[in-house]
Formats: sequence, structure tokens, C-alpha cells
Amino acid sequence: MNLADARALGDVMLLTALGASEIVKGIYHREDREIAFKEGDDPVTLADREANAFIIEALSAVLPGVPIVAEESDPSTYAGYTNASAAFFVDPLDGTREFVAKNGEFCVMIGFAEAGRAAIGVVVATTWGKAYVGAPGHYAEVMEASGARSPIRVSSTNSLAESRALISRSHKSEATDRILARLGAKALVPYGSAGLKALHVATGQTDLYVHPGPSGMLWDSCAPEALVRAAGGTMTDARGRNFDYRRPTLANVDGVLASNADLHPLALAKLGSFP
Repeated sequence: MNLADARALGDVMLLTALGASEIVKGIYHREDREIAFKEGDDPVTLADREANAFIIEALSAVLPGVPIVAEESDPSTYAGYTNASAAFFVDPLDGTREFVAKNGEFCVMIGFAEAGRAAIGVVVATTWGKAYVGAPGHYAEVMEASGARSPIRVSSTNSLAESRALISRSHKSEATDRILARLGAKALVPYGSAGLKALHVATGQTDLYVHPGPSGMLWDSCAPEALVRAAGGTMTDARGRNFDYRRPTLANVDGVLASNADLHPLALAKLGSFP
């Protein structure tokens, strides 16, 4: 995909995500957000469902026939995505637990993959009043509420001992804590929303986002990966393998590691093997 095509599709995805974010924001302030649970303590709200429907309708109108692998859609609607040359990966409300807790750590994410690789990513940080769009090899930008855009870039930290790492707030255990301690980072900071953690890396506000264990689904990684890589960083699973957006298994069972290019191999070496 050339720069012109990447910008054109990126802008369509950006406008779509902004529209979904307005839906999410409106429901966020309601007294009744129609909170239910899919499995165990995994919540879903009216905002998840309505933002999902809005995004599906908008993207289907622009690129009919391209599979849209979305968290709140019936899997039958994206059957065959593994054989498609391209697909969208959508998390209409990343950080639903944080949305329910009203701590502001949630976002809307739309990713686009070509030939199994993340090619364009859009993340709208609803409570930040900012939106992010990027295509690896082409551009990475933040758009302010005013509409002004500026480039984003990962940090230049090249020492783990001087690094700050964001870790999962909701998926912690003694085992993951022991593995994360191997990094020797200056700080391990719990934070919600995979997308927001990746944005902190893509903008250089923090140095790493790491989770050495099951870490969401492909719709949790596609947009963040595209943005981190577009901003000059690296994002793989926690074993150092590229995410494959044509694989039949949606779950990211081997975690995630996002950082600048200097820290990535150092962090992989420290993490070593894990169950």
C-alpha cells in the first residue's frame, strides 16, 4: 500500500472511530449503561454493542466484502477472514472494565491488516480528546480535538534499567509478576486498555508495554501494532514472534511486547521462557 492509499483509508477509519467514540462518550455518562457479562467477569455494555454496530455499517459501506473481525459481532459474519487478502480488526470499546469503573482508561480501535500484517491503525482515546492514526513505513500522527495533527515517535531510551513499562492492571498473577521482575525496569506501572498502553509507547510517554501471557485477541493488537511500528517501534508477542492476522486462532495466547527498537531485543532476552 502506498502513502496516498494509506492516508485515504486511514482517514476513513479515523472518521469512523471518532463517530464510534462519540457514541461511547454519550453512554459513558449515563446512569444505566446496560452492563452485562459475556463469560465470568468479562463485561459488555450498551456502548460496546452500539459502537460495534456503527463501525460495521460504516466500514462495510466503504469496502464492501472486506471481512470485519469485530469483538461484538457474530463470528459467522467474518468467517473466511483467514483466506482474505485484507481484513479489518475492530475493538469498539477497548477497556470495558475501565469504562465500567469510570476511570477513563478506554478507547476505540480499528486496525487494517494486509497479507496477515498490521498495515493501518487508528485508536481514539475518548477521554483524552485525542485520536491517533498510523501506517508502518508511512506516517504516525496524533490529531488533537482542534483537528491539528502532528507526528508521534517512540522513546529513545536504550537501557532497561532506565525504562518505564506499562503492565496489565486486570490480568495479573504471581507468575506474571515474577517474569516481569526479570526486566529490571525502573518502574512497572499497571494500566488499563491495551490500546492506551500501546499509545503511551508510540508517543514516547513510556518505553515498554509488556504482558507475558494470554493478552486479548487479534482485535486488541492490530491497531496498536500498526501505530507502534509506524512510530518507529516494534511490537510482537512476548516470545518475539510477529502477529499473524490470517491465523485461525484469534486469541493472543503468548502475550505482547511493544517498545522502541533498541529495548525490544533486550526485553525479550530478559523475559526468557514462560509457560
